[in-house]
Amino acid sequence: MAKLKTGRHTSSLKEARKAKKRTDRNVSVKSKIKTIIKKTKAAAANKDLPLAQDLLKSAFSELDKAAKKNVIHYKAAANKKARLSKAIAKAQDLAKK
Repeated sequence: MAKLKTGRHTSSLKEARKAKKRTDRNVSVKSKIKTIIKKTKAAAANKDLPLAQDLLKSAFSELDKAAKKNVIHYKAAANKKARLSKAIAKAQDLAKK
């Protein structure tokens, strides 16, 4: 990229570049979260409990990282974690019966 000429809009151009980088990163993180949640729910629905437990651990990790970087709100992450845990627990109860 060529060096910018100094002028009145250089800071806004830089902010636009930064915003695009952040947006791309946030979309990537949110996509990763959605994918892992979908896989975890599918594993729980198929009663594949060891896989579901493993995926749950990595889903918790991804949600915590996203909340730490303010990609998603920390309370939204907590709600997602609670719902996932509840789904896994329900699958375990059904497996015992």
